Amino acid sequence: MITVISESNVMTHIHDELILLAINEGHISDENIAFVATHFEARDRAQASKKKEKQTPKKRGRKPKVEREQWLKEKQAAENARPIYEKEIVHQLSESVETLYKEAPIEPKWGIKKNSDGKNTFWFGYKGHLAVSTKSQYILTGIMTSGNLNDGKAAIPLLKKIDRDLPALFTAGLFDAGYDYEPIYQQLTNQNLQAVIPYNQRNEREVVGYDEHFAPTCVREHSYRYDSFDQKYKTLKYTRPKECTVCPLRLDSLCQMTFKIRQSTDIRKYTHPARGSKKWNELYKERTAVERVNAYLKEFFGLNNVRHRTGKKARLHFQLVTLVYNASKLAADRIRLEMEQHSLKTA
Repeated sequence: MITVISESNVMTHIHDELILLAINEGHISDENIAFVATHFEARDRAQASKKKEKQTPKKRGRKPKVEREQWLKEKQAAENARPIYEKEIVHQLSESVETLYKEAPIEPKWGIKKNSDGKNTFWFGYKGHLAVSTKSQYILTGIMTSGNLNDGKAAIPLLKKIDRDLPALFTAGLFDAGYDYEPIYQQLTNQNLQAVIPYNQRNEREVVGYDEHFAPTCVREHSYRYDSFDQKYKTLKYTRPKECTVCPLRLDSLCQMTFKIRQSTDIRKYTHPARGSKKWNELYKERTAVERVNAYLKEFFGLNNVRHRTGKKARLHFQLVTLVYNASKLAADRIRLEMEQHSLKTA
């Protein structure tokens, strides 16, 4: 029976129906979505990593024109033949939800991550990628992958599934810095979702004339304040720093009254709301909801206790855990609503 269910999509359909039921009953309303990747170990025996074959030294110097053209064709053909999850994240933008979920790697692999002490921890198993509503704390959708998959490569499949099944219900997507990739911002923009992702600086130099949140600075290096966002022109507006009220240069021509920066200048740097703003910080604090759900799954619902071998059966375990969690959440919400209605009647 376990084998038959693990090879079907019945658990996904049941989970989707439960989420629609929670929405229709009013338990999930207009809110934000938080994303997280959590790891859990496999029951399979850990396999030693294969030794890499020693490569022959490359020929030094520039290739002749004919040889280079042939090499580029072979390189492009090899890139096209690779599975979608081995390509760069940008290739996922043109793929369908069905393809992204079907081709997700699910065999147990060695994974690595840094713990709170900054030291590397290893495990042999899987990653569970979750999209959680921040207020009601329902698991809207999830996907299980091999433990060595980059967290960012599971974001677009989750976003596309939400856009297909639950369109126009949410306001913002909340991620940690591990998801700071331009294609993810592009997908959020396509779904009209605000992107709240900490900036992950990758060997980039400091930009002169801007602060750490990419807001413009004045001559005395005071940061301009984020004011508003123009939906029509997709432009962020910054106004003068508060220090300008007592600055001796406030009437000087060097000091600009306002700055307007188009979001398309750099969709990673110029998000809506702006980085460092009060609204951005308030939204990012809501991401703690997904960490609580992650802790519930491991501590109370047995996510860490996989009892079957192979990736398909481990995926079924992951789906059962998330389904039971959502069913328990729906039952608790119904009981709470019933108690509230009863107290109003007796009052």
